[in-house]
Amino acid sequence: MSSRRDFLQKVSLGIGAAAFSDLPAVAAHINRGQDKQLRVAIMGLGGYANIVAKGMQECKIAKITGVISGTPSKIETWKQKYNIPDKNTYNYETVAQIKDNPDIDLVYVITPNSLHHKHVLQIAAAGKHVICEKPVADNAKQAREMIAACEKAGVKFYIGYRLHFEPHTKELIRMREAGEFGKIMHVNNYAGFKIGDPTQWRLKKSLAGGGAMMDVGVYSLNGARYCTGEEPVWVTAQEGKTDPVKFKEVDETITFQLGFPSGIIANCGCTYNFNHVEGLKLMGEKGWAEMNPAFGYGPIRLNTHKGNLEAPDVNHQAYQMDGIADCILNNKPDPNVSGKEGLKDMIVIDAVYESLKKNGAKIFINK
Repeated sequence: MSSRRDFLQKVSLGIGAAAFSDLPAVAAHINRGQDKQLRVAIMGLGGYANIVAKGMQECKIAKITGVISGTPSKIETWKQKYNIPDKNTYNYETVAQIKDNPDIDLVYVITPNSLHHKHVLQIAAAGKHVICEKPVADNAKQAREMIAACEKAGVKFYIGYRLHFEPHTKELIRMREAGEFGKIMHVNNYAGFKIGDPTQWRLKKSLAGGGAMMDVGVYSLNGARYCTGEEPVWVTAQEGKTDPVKFKEVDETITFQLGFPSGIIANCGCTYNFNHVEGLKLMGEKGWAEMNPAFGYGPIRLNTHKGNLEAPDVNHQAYQMDGIADCILNNKPDPNVSGKEGLKDMIVIDAVYESLKKNGAKIFINK
């Protein structure tokens, strides 16, 4: 374990000393007011929903108060585990009834990708705030419809970009915005893992919308955007498929290149068929940064030309949900996790798939 002396030496090297002030406690900067809490219902009670729920037990101002699921046995389990009353439980046919439930302020949509569009529209129509897992939808057209529906209903719409609340990632963004890397010259990042059960929904296009690109490719793409602070203007993409049986319906491994207005080119990739590929690299005129691990649930690590960042390892889901609750309850500006942020990624993902259809042709992005 690093000593306090080592920690102070690294801070003296200039790694965002000011950024450490709000890191030790998940909600140190949050005004709890009169014990205000954001009351959250989870929609879709699968694997990641369980991770979110476990993380939310550390939240200061966000609390699980309801569930929505098509599986009665899951509802019973969650009722017991999280002390949820019968009146706050719904299935997909009764979800519209949450409109009249004052115990629910926001619904977290964690259903399969291709159901996001339908479910976000339902929640908006019920007048509840909504956070939706990545990717926001199957395509940019759906994302725009979801944003419009939430705006019409007057509700907040967020995407589950948990890394935008994570201390190491926030410090990388702060350093870039402060010019500590100088002019950004190049970005290179990759995200992926070897997927298991061949019968799972992620390998069915009707539910997943796509494969690795729709799932882990979002991390590579979003990472390139927050490393540069720019929006891509063109993309080229290539797909490799070493297991055409398992990945019959969806993409297995995709590499893609993003061109930015300043001339930066980011090399990115994603896969569903091998492990140990997670990482992000940024090269600038004055310095560099490397994150490895960069995108997982933790721990995240950041090393730069100024040394290693020693920040606490936090529960990503707790930080995300308390951060969103703080914005809603205390009327703070939205963090960079709105539905519009999700749309920006979806526009590029559409272009990636178009490039694949055209044998890797350069696709100029029309926003």
